[in-house]
Amino acid sequence: MNTSEIILASSSQTRKDLMNRLRLDYRCVVPDIDESPRGESHADDLAKRLAFEKAHVIASQNPEAIVIGSDQVAWREGAPDIFIGKPLSTEKAIKQLQANSDKIVYFSTALSVQQHSTGFERSLVEHYKVKFRKLGRPEIQRYVEVEQPLMCAGSFKCESLGISLFEQMIGQDQTTLMGMPMIQLCHILRELKVLVP
Repeated sequence: MNTSEIILASSSQTRKDLMNRLRLDYRCVVPDIDESPRGESHADDLAKRLAFEKAHVIASQNPEAIVIGSDQVAWREGAPDIFIGKPLSTEKAIKQLQANSDKIVYFSTALSVQQHSTGFERSLVEHYKVKFRKLGRPEIQRYVEVEQPLMCAGSFKCESLGISLFEQMIGQDQTTLMGMPMIQLCHILRELKVLVP
């Protein structure tokens, strides 16, 4: 059994809630990285680099710990090189949801688990897609006002009222859409001899 400290390299409340499902002792440390794209031509590449960098920064400071980094990049059908980020404002959230209306939006969610003292590193990208129903401006405005999804890529929270915006959800693990692929994380933790459950 591996008794190494576990660190989640994130400030995301949603990722903390997902980690809490595993009933493991862990702590959060916020990685200080620049999340701007660096010429990546596909959402997968950007998500994977950011997840790796988040874990790497914290693992470098805590080499004995098992460090978990995750990142998510959204994109619309046919445009994997045009990334949908966090809206950060009500106006941008409304515009994002108007653009998502009646479209399929894809989510590339990357996971990186590192333990520098043992040389362990696993990074991967999982996918999920959502078909938005046709959305009218009044319901978009009401949704943004009620949910305030300003820190969410794509301007919605699927675990909450955001479910009302969809026609269909397609993927193997809903937690991939929420921001951290938990089935894959459990596989990796078991590989590290962490008891899950």
